[in-house]
Amino acid sequence: MKAFILGLFLLTISVQSSDAQQPPTETIKTATNNTPEQQELISLSKKKWNWMADKNVDSLNALFDDKSMFVHMGGSWGKQPELNTIKTGGIWYKKAEVYSAIVNIIGNTAILLNDIDLEAVVGGNTVTNPFMVTEVYVRENGIWKMGSLTFSRLLRPVKTSNSNNNQQPPAASKQ
Repeated sequence: MKAFILGLFLLTISVQSSDAQQPPTETIKTATNNTPEQQELISLSKKKWNWMADKNVDSLNALFDDKSMFVHMGGSWGKQPELNTIKTGGIWYKKAEVYSAIVNIIGNTAILLNDIDLEAVVGGNTVTNPFMVTEVYVRENGIWKMGSLTFSRLLRPVKTSNSNNNQQPPAASKQ
């Protein structure tokens, strides 16, 4: 009986330690039953990606709250540095291929996650990276304003078929 209990204990430890070594690989799936408010935010996010690709800083200026923060692989900064980076082409968000989006609304705050491949021009080099992008929006006076945009690089390979596969490893990326 002691041998059985010891074996069961060792098996449990083995399973737990092998689970701890494997990072989660699941991603989000777009909900098929979004509320009108959730769909409004998904549409707003799509517009934002287009504005970023087109370097439309006027529309982005209206969307970004004055206290908004932006987190990239190469640093973090506020609204004006982000707008300047977009305007000058320091980072050109050339194309965001969005594979899924999900929105959770908590009071006047919305948290939107996008699973994307982002083709960007950074320092004159075109790179494509897989990201989970977290967008935080706050509704004030009936208007959604972006409070935060965070890029988290994913471990999965790039899915975009037309990518140049010039991915940068997480530690070396300037994005």
